[in-house]
Amino acid sequence: MHIHGAAGADTMNATAPDLFKAATFLAQHGVTAWLPTLVPAASEEYAQALNGIGEMMDRSLVDHSQSPRSGLQSTRPARVLGVHYEGPFVNDQQCGALHREHFRTFKNIADLDSLPTLDQRGAIHMMTLAPEIDGGIELVKELAKRGWVVSIGHTRATTDVLDQAFAAGARHMTHFMNAMTGLHHRAPGPVGWGLMHDEVSCDLIADGIHLDPSVLKLILRNKTARRISLISDAIAATGLGDGEYEIWGEQIAVTNGRTRNAKGSIAGSVITMLDAVRLMFRLGFSDHELAEMSSLNPARLLGLDQDCGSIAEGKRADLAVLDENLNVQLTMIGGEIAYATDGL
Repeated sequence: MHIHGAAGADTMNATAPDLFKAATFLAQHGVTAWLPTLVPAASEEYAQALNGIGEMMDRSLVDHSQSPRSGLQSTRPARVLGVHYEGPFVNDQQCGALHREHFRTFKNIADLDSLPTLDQRGAIHMMTLAPEIDGGIELVKELAKRGWVVSIGHTRATTDVLDQAFAAGARHMTHFMNAMTGLHHRAPGPVGWGLMHDEVSCDLIADGIHLDPSVLKLILRNKTARRISLISDAIAATGLGDGEYEIWGEQIAVTNGRTRNAKGSIAGSVITMLDAVRLMFRLGFSDHELAEMSSLNPARLLGLDQDCGSIAEGKRADLAVLDENLNVQLTMIGGEIAYATDGL
């Protein structure tokens, strides 16, 4: 539910064929559905991105029953569920790798209406925002009224403001601990607030870079697997190996699996969800906990858990089959084979 691209496709400028390429890559790595994520940008860039995402959603309705039953190339992509706006209503002091020149405040409804939306039936709209910006609490209220999924991130909010955001409808936190002020014994801030509130869920970038493995374990000890979703925060370079890439209008280097922009900041990741699951497995979490964090909890947050996210009679047959070494053997989407290893 938080991914900026893969296999050379960047959600900010990708066409539907580009997104199809990324989605087939994801299916090969066990992902059955995803939420393309956008960074703060000019309005025309947003419009271009939404055009590609909308066309990709329309394509996903096409019958793929003739998909090959084996081989490395899949013609059935992971489903696109909608769009996740990471910003632009975020704190410019917690920009991370986002470009602060495109950050906005919320003065009136027109500021929200200026963001393009998807008109495909069932399209999910999610936004990561900082509730302390001018008009932030009113923005949370308006998004909640419109049925958007509201997540708190790129923030320096105090606990009082966070309490107001919760009352207004914010129930989740984006890449917890990253791009937010840290825990201080006299100022708990977003981290302390998130750890204290059982009603609030969080997502984590489990790449061993954004968060030290010991910190991942510490968060899970407090929040438990039921309140944690794994994300990749992957960028277009995912799957392409180390090198220099032009992404979001700047050069991003990937060295030994770590991203770095010109300022030296981490700029997303190049992991897959499968990589995140493998890391959490090495940290000692059970199959059941891994399934919660990678599947059921994201589905629950997006309001899809009655349809998918777990295996139960009447739900979609969206399945990923892993072997004992956590390698994908089979990906099934909507009851059809999207990917299978040779010989299966």
